[in-house]
Amino acid sequence: MASGACSGPAGKEPGADGSRTAAAGPPQGSKPRPKIAAVVTTFFPNSHAGVIVDKFLRGFPTDEGVVPPRTTIASLYIDQVHQRDVGRQLAHEFDIPIYESIRAALTLGGDKLAVDGVLLIGEHGDYPVSRLGQEMLPRRYFFEQIAGVIGESGRPVPVFNDKHLSYRWEDARWMYETAREMGIPLWAGSALPVVWRRPNWEHPLDRKIDQALVIGFHMVERYGFHALEVLQSQVERRRGGETGVRSVQCLSGEEVWRAGDAGKWSMALANAALSSIEDGPTRLDPGKVDSPHVFLVEYLDGLQAAVLMLGDNGYVRKFAYAQQRGAAVDALEYHTQSGPSHAAFGYLGLNIEDFLLSGQAPSPVERTYLTTGILEAAMISRSQGGRRVPTPHLASIAYRSGGQVRRPAGSRPSGASAADWITLTPGATPAASSIPIGRDGTVRGPRPANPTPER
Repeated sequence: MASGACSGPAGKEPGADGSRTAAAGPPQGSKPRPKIAAVVTTFFPNSHAGVIVDKFLRGFPTDEGVVPPRTTIASLYIDQVHQRDVGRQLAHEFDIPIYESIRAALTLGGDKLAVDGVLLIGEHGDYPVSRLGQEMLPRRYFFEQIAGVIGESGRPVPVFNDKHLSYRWEDARWMYETAREMGIPLWAGSALPVVWRRPNWEHPLDRKIDQALVIGFHMVERYGFHALEVLQSQVERRRGGETGVRSVQCLSGEEVWRAGDAGKWSMALANAALSSIEDGPTRLDPGKVDSPHVFLVEYLDGLQAAVLMLGDNGYVRKFAYAQQRGAAVDALEYHTQSGPSHAAFGYLGLNIEDFLLSGQAPSPVERTYLTTGILEAAMISRSQGGRRVPTPHLASIAYRSGGQVRRPAGSRPSGASAADWITLTPGATPAASSIPIGRDGTVRGPRPANPTPER
């Protein structure tokens, strides 16, 4: 196994690969902190809103300590109030206004854009499921509203979108292209590329990869996205950079094992990845896996990759990656458990805050643009009995790995990452009331002296 830490000591310049530790930023002066609007689907304990927004208020737990926030959550929009909501309690604690429209959250109840960045967290909630089995989360709708306010103001501000851009490719493409056309800095992605790795390793930049494989588990779409982000964050570093994807196939059940027997994915790589998981199975036992799936990804430059989703019965509980380059096999585990602080989101939050402050994405947004398309193609393939799905729309997404990402240097959480954290109990503390919207959308310009009643 090739080794070598990718994150240098705290306080040092970023390494050649662009990574760095989560040291605190420069001391804060008297200048007001930039204002951020948080636009979320729903807000309950351990929801994505619950483990991201609170860190922008309480600080970002890392192995080196809690890093104080450099921004201010100035407003909150909650699309659906959950029966175990804690968002309103957090808003009361930190005196954050809750608005009943996205526009009002971005204008702080006024007529013009009044924030300096937007947290778009469209994860969880009571939304329908598409015919392909996708959660129909309203990320495009949220972004449309945000882009509309930005367009009215003529002042582009950074927008971070949690996880994949949309469940539907056409929506994702609209978001990506609209951001480019309007000059809106856009970043998106998963926490998985910035969690603890054992060993702390990533593929050497501009070196060949012969084949790659990721171990995933649980829900095919929701966790399949995380697995694809693990895959893409490694293979985009290969010789020549990312070239795009030619086709995607999703096989299920016994077809997964038949594909392995036929050489469509590597059992040796699967065993190498599993062996890297602490307290996990050292070898793949198909008889112990319920509801298996495999995504087979064919890249334009010939690279073949696989994502093995090994059910939800606890056979595996971590993600892992393995690759072959020549005679060498590299394998590592991705560790996400960090106790009550959910510090994986502390590292993700630090990267988000860096982005919201600078407008510079810590990693290419094209990574998530591509994984969004791969995931949709996999869901289409699954719905069609495992048919290979050509992806000409993904063949032109070529980019190079880059940016400056903060992630842990160690292999396990330590320090503040493993410490206690303030967690709100639903209903145990006072809750803020939302501010009703003042615009009814029926009148533009000055009101006439004797308005005609609407019919």
